[in-house]
Amino acid sequence: MAGKGEIKSYRDLLIWQKGMELAKRVYTLTRVFPNDERFGLTAQMRRAAVSVPSNIAEGQARHGRLEFVHFLSHAEGSLAEVDTQLTLAVELGYCRPCDADRSLVTVAELQKMLASLRGKLAGRLTLHHEPTAALVPSH
Repeated sequence: MAGKGEIKSYRDLLIWQKGMELAKRVYTLTRVFPNDERFGLTAQMRRAAVSVPSNIAEGQARHGRLEFVHFLSHAEGSLAEVDTQLTLAVELGYCRPCDADRSLVTVAELQKMLASLRGKLAGRLTLHHEPTAALVPSH
């Protein structure tokens, strides 16, 4: 890892490290889900959880603030999926609330971290007069 405060790689980002922690927790949690959910909720939760650190890594690796903000937004969407799916897993009785709690706390921490980082990066785009229209997806 890089020296204190020095970011050389996405691996140096606390937000990526915490995303990896969440993905590993989700993999562990879903091991006990029913076999008939292997291609359903289990696969969906794992995909969404892996998508969080993956999007952080891809955005940071592209070296452009605008692209980084875009990928952070994707990570936020995936995080919302994980939050929803954890809640559903508890409600369906696939895991106990106490088993999901630690992951849900990590989700909440990551939501705050992503919003903060995205806001800081978007603010820098405005300060440097880079176009920000691409920050909002057009539908």
